[in-house]
Amino acid sequence: MSTASIEPGSYGRPVPAGRVIAWGLWDWGSAAYNAVILTFVFSVYLTDAVGDDLPGSISANTWLGWSLGIAGFLVAILAPITGQRADAGGRRKLSLGVWTALTVASMAGLFFVKNDYHYLWLGLLLLSLGSIFFEFASVSYNAMLHQVSTPRTIGRVSAFGWSMGYFGGIVLLLVCYVGFIAPDVGWFGVTSADGLNIRMVALFATAWFLLFAIPVLIAVPEIHGAPAAKRVGFLASYRLLFRDLTELYRTAPHTVYFLGASALFRDGLAGVFTFGAVLAVTVYGIDSADVLIFGVVANVVSALGALTAGFFDDRLGPKSVIVFSLSGMLVAGGVLLFVSGPTMFWIFGLILCLFVGPAQSSSRTFMARLAPLGREGQIFGLYATTGRAVSFLAPTLFGFFTFLFGADRAGIIGILLVLALGLAALIPVRSPAPGAQAPALPGRTAG
Repeated sequence: MSTASIEPGSYGRPVPAGRVIAWGLWDWGSAAYNAVILTFVFSVYLTDAVGDDLPGSISANTWLGWSLGIAGFLVAILAPITGQRADAGGRRKLSLGVWTALTVASMAGLFFVKNDYHYLWLGLLLLSLGSIFFEFASVSYNAMLHQVSTPRTIGRVSAFGWSMGYFGGIVLLLVCYVGFIAPDVGWFGVTSADGLNIRMVALFATAWFLLFAIPVLIAVPEIHGAPAAKRVGFLASYRLLFRDLTELYRTAPHTVYFLGASALFRDGLAGVFTFGAVLAVTVYGIDSADVLIFGVVANVVSALGALTAGFFDDRLGPKSVIVFSLSGMLVAGGVLLFVSGPTMFWIFGLILCLFVGPAQSSSRTFMARLAPLGREGQIFGLYATTGRAVSFLAPTLFGFFTFLFGADRAGIIGILLVLALGLAALIPVRSPAPGAQAPALPGRTAG
């Protein structure tokens, strides 16, 4: 197994506040990809504008789903190996820098995607590549959590990072809306002709991510690699991975159990965001122009929930926070099944979002507490892989229940079912004690 990491003797020492802030700024900057490119702005432009007159029977939405599906498959195959090798080679920070730079480059390329279906393929390619690069960067970023926290502060630090991501998305979305999307003539004289305003948003988001990704690369030290003699080649890394999984199951089975449980409920959390805007318009009568406003408020609520939950995480443990959050989401979602109108959606939709942030943040904390020292990158690679492995479940069940009952509202049942399955799978998982140090497992190294 990989033995590279921070020095074990330093684990638990106080971490300078500046290092924690620098780490959190990457989350703040990454909202440029998550919120602007992938969720609210550019993906919508790609399907509704660029691919609007696409010839043939297959829609731009379908092509988008397939391209991101292929990207997810590649992430599932490669994420554990990239994390494993970055750990072993002492290249965790270098890995973060390289994958972030490639994500930024793919975002910049979106500027050349004009409002013409001939450019759809370029947009899909860049969006898919950006998704792959971003997931790889996230593996190294999440693995750094041990380097910027102690066993007693890891929950608060993780929550701080999540909240920075939420608030970064809020600020950037508002800036882009005011500067480029809302006015007929935006900043720098930009108009909507040929999709120039959205393409400029892509450039602005690129600069945003690049700027806020720099501090973590300066402030957080690189890890120590394993001796070169103990490293193996790329293909041999897969044999080592399966061997390590077997040993992980034998020595720390609850880590494997949590990987499976979190894959389920994280897919349910993703389903809330994926279909929330659709349901707001088609079921609860919210005007499409108000969806962005709801998104901004939802991010604020989720961020506040994550920050508050961070303190309970450090005192009660991450499992208690996740169980409480998933239970709250099931109750709020159940109520949404039977109410109607914009007011009810605003109330119970925001209650739902209040629990999303804590569940996401404490899930990362749980994984970090379970990850053996020296294997954080590989374990978070597996974390990304398991999340991708069942990422089809919530969308499939959403469509199934919508078809079965002939109503969009029924799709909520599918999402709630995935959350309930995740909660049920989590219950037997043994929770690490608050403030406990992650185990250090001996063994071989890849690099």
